[in-house]
Amino acid sequence: MTNQDTAVRAEGLVKHFKDTKAVDGVDLVVPAGTVYGVLGPNGAGKTTTVRMLATLLRPDAGSATVFGRDVVADPAAVRSQVSLTGQYASLDEDLTGLENLVLLSRLYGFGKAAARSRAEDLLEAFGLTAAAGKQVKGYSGGMRRRLDIAASIIITPKLLFLDEPTTGLDPRSRGQVWDVIRTIVAEGTTVLLTTQYLEEADQLAGRIAVIDTGKVIAEGTPGELKSAVGAGSIRLRLHHADQRDHARTVLAEALGAEVELDDDPVALTATLKPGEDTASQGSHALGELSRSGILVDDFSLGQPSLDEVFLALTDKVDA
Repeated sequence: MTNQDTAVRAEGLVKHFKDTKAVDGVDLVVPAGTVYGVLGPNGAGKTTTVRMLATLLRPDAGSATVFGRDVVADPAAVRSQVSLTGQYASLDEDLTGLENLVLLSRLYGFGKAAARSRAEDLLEAFGLTAAAGKQVKGYSGGMRRRLDIAASIIITPKLLFLDEPTTGLDPRSRGQVWDVIRTIVAEGTTVLLTTQYLEEADQLAGRIAVIDTGKVIAEGTPGELKSAVGAGSIRLRLHHADQRDHARTVLAEALGAEVELDDDPVALTATLKPGEDTASQGSHALGELSRSGILVDDFSLGQPSLDEVFLALTDKVDA
């Protein structure tokens, strides 16, 4: 990828805090114009990595560039292209939503009329016009996060770092923030999103780096991670309940896998082999059942959830 195709390139990033190695050789390549997820538990090194990429911390080792600009050698050029929204809203709670955005716009160099116009446009885009005149201390958590992200794009950045933007939000507010992120990316901004919510990474990110104990332990699209690490499954509903035990035996032999009996008396679920084509395994299983005279009313193939993938990956690290 060229510098314009790649928003972030990090190689061997390391950061110590006294005797603790918070980041231990992180490599990242973030394609421009996408949402790139950095997924990991608390203390994994996500925020420290972002702070180094945003030039707020100096790496102890390794290198990183943002659109080709080195974060150590040319930090001013990096800062001119990025914006960072941290885990907590950086707003003045005694000011209204409109006053916050006007103030920040003025600090960015907008004239008085232009600052108000930009603030009003952002409030409308983020669904906050009705609350424009209210003090931020009266905003809900979701409203604060939307306002905080709006403040981050007063001047539209090429790269927006969102560090756990939906922590503590209820499902509805989280969904509203997700919609905001999708809109930002659709307009051309690259988003590097750190999160501990597996569903959030699955919903938003085109590619995901899984970080644990300061290291990238896996990287790829959500589908690639699921295929490579977790095993899919086939769930069947039989026509005759009295054939279920026979079907369990046939499936176990055909797939060489564990088969579980569901609560539904005509249903059972078989685990598929990881790394092998799910559709082919499912077709083979159905063929063997048919040859054995077992009637199947309905079946479904499923990939593992990202939760299962994450647990499998982190279990390997801890082992």
